[in-house]
Amino acid sequence: MGGVGETGQVSGDAASNTQHSLFILSPRDRDGLAQAAQAVGWRAIGARRPGDAPQRFLRSEAQVALIDLRRGGDPGKLLAPLVPAMEAGGGALVALVDQAEEARVPALLDAGATHFLLAPFSADGLRAVLGSAHRLVERLGGGQSPSQRAQRIRRGDALYWQLGSDGMLRVSEALVRHLALDAPSIAPAALLRRLPRAERHGVLTALRAMARAGRPAALAHGLPDRPGDRLVHHLRIEEGHIAADVEWLSDQHERESTSRDYLTGLRSRPAALEWLDRRAGLPTTVLLLSISQFERMNTAYGQVVGDALLGRIARRIERMVDDVAPGAMVARIAGTEFLVGLTGEAGGSDRATFLARQLIGAIGRPFSAGDHLIRLIARCGIAQARAEDDATHLLRRAGTALADARQAGGEGIRILSAEKQSRQVDPDRLETDLRLALDRGEIGIVFQPQYPVDSERISGVEALARWNHPHYGPLGAGILFATAERSDYMLPLSAHILAEALRQAAAWPRALAQLRLSINVTAADIAQPRFMAELLEMVDRSGFPRARLTVEITESGLIRDIDAAAALLRALRSEGLAVAIDDFGTGYSSLAYLKSLPLDYLKIDSGLAQDIAGTARDRIIVRGVIHMAKSLGLKVIAEGVETQQQLDLLAREGCDYYQGFLRSAGISSADLIALVLD
Repeated sequence: MGGVGETGQVSGDAASNTQHSLFILSPRDRDGLAQAAQAVGWRAIGARRPGDAPQRFLRSEAQVALIDLRRGGDPGKLLAPLVPAMEAGGGALVALVDQAEEARVPALLDAGATHFLLAPFSADGLRAVLGSAHRLVERLGGGQSPSQRAQRIRRGDALYWQLGSDGMLRVSEALVRHLALDAPSIAPAALLRRLPRAERHGVLTALRAMARAGRPAALAHGLPDRPGDRLVHHLRIEEGHIAADVEWLSDQHERESTSRDYLTGLRSRPAALEWLDRRAGLPTTVLLLSISQFERMNTAYGQVVGDALLGRIARRIERMVDDVAPGAMVARIAGTEFLVGLTGEAGGSDRATFLARQLIGAIGRPFSAGDHLIRLIARCGIAQARAEDDATHLLRRAGTALADARQAGGEGIRILSAEKQSRQVDPDRLETDLRLALDRGEIGIVFQPQYPVDSERISGVEALARWNHPHYGPLGAGILFATAERSDYMLPLSAHILAEALRQAAAWPRALAQLRLSINVTAADIAQPRFMAELLEMVDRSGFPRARLTVEITESGLIRDIDAAAALLRALRSEGLAVAIDDFGTGYSSLAYLKSLPLDYLKIDSGLAQDIAGTARDRIIVRGVIHMAKSLGLKVIAEGVETQQQLDLLAREGCDYYQGFLRSAGISSADLIALVLD
């Protein structure tokens, strides 16, 4: 038997009992099955009623469900409703049937079950089936066992603690608030002092008994300043240490639940308005984010999938906000509308616009629901607070900007500054201004560094265009090229960008002599009869070495005529240039057509690259693209890498290079030189 020392670390058998959560649906034997699951080391969440089971499964954070179909249980009522919830959230379903009804198993597997268990069963049999189900979840997830603790802590309403190896308790933010603790990291004695004196000895005894036995347990206690309220701690061993999920036994805490959105765990609308009211008169910027066409998706896939997607959207928003603007307020204020509140320097319009672009991109990455990929579109209105704004007025101004964003094209972002009206971009004005922009020197170049996945040394850069508009400010390549396409000005614009990128790169000092330069060519470019001759002439005239140049052609530009594209790429390579397909994953082509193209690099689109850290199905798709490219002898470059988790997963799957906000946004030539020389 294991024991617990002063650090709270569990030894012996207890240390090996890291738990996973199991959702159980059983109209007749919920408690018996829960006890059996707990006996083999699983934390059970049980339900008897099938009506709300899908919602409870989605909110339980379990990834394996056990459905009790013994004594002729109806799979239409018990199993079928959970299948879309399992597929939308990722997981495994175990069907429990009587041994005499083994003939039902094939039909149950066809209906959506992933595993089956015959009753009566032994503890070893249950352990084996649940272990197999969990391994399926891990395998589909690329070998990454999800951190449920991290998910719980990320939800602001979670009540949770863990005893660390240093002897300190790590307490969730919500539990810190509930218990009026001084900090999220405290000594165990500080927590005990919050308990009634008469209950402290019993709590310590329960903790020690649980640590010795290494089995899940529970303890409950009151609070001196909350008569009638009691907390229950569901204890378990996690990574060799004692941890607990905490919940209230009484209903009095429900008055506090209004501060949290029941479906996503984000702040609720009342809590967001309260936060904004406290910020009255202070520098504040809000982003109002709306998901388009969600009702159509709800109709097509059902309410259960819709609820699951809202939760996954909330997690993507939280992760992005944590990366770009840590400490910002995030709330769900209506059905498909989310609010982000920025303060101080983090609330500047440039930072807010960058965050809005990242959020729109994150939501635009496909979500998986069973065999389907669901693509959503987001729009964002940004409002900067004025001195006289209260919460309602600021939110109304953000709504005005959002309405502008919905009506206009482009990247779907509009700003209502403190001084001005909405910065809605006028497409007609842009088309007129573009023809003057080249002469005015408004079209500039930035270089985004590229890195090997296993090194911090820059290996190359991609040249990107930026339009420094005198009225609208910096505009990205998306608006720039969309405007050029509408105004039939694509070819002059592309020629200018290519010439300017080559000119600046040719002037780099010797310290950058090993860097590769990637330039983008458009579908309009490659359609020109003399495209290659004029490109080579431009390269040679600049003095930049052909051997260090990569020409990137978008997938959409290639797919129109695959035979002509293959001939062009062969010709470019024969002249000493490397060639790459850019933004792979945004078109509609089959992966198989790549076998016809002579390539050096495959650049996977940022949305596809970021999916490596998404659901199990997302990872399977990304993994398939990378492995297929590697099998064809191509180097793989991932665009838009924003987190260390994404980079680690991409590296494990064989990706060679990456670029993205994790390391650097696009920078000027001077800043690039300084970065390399630093």
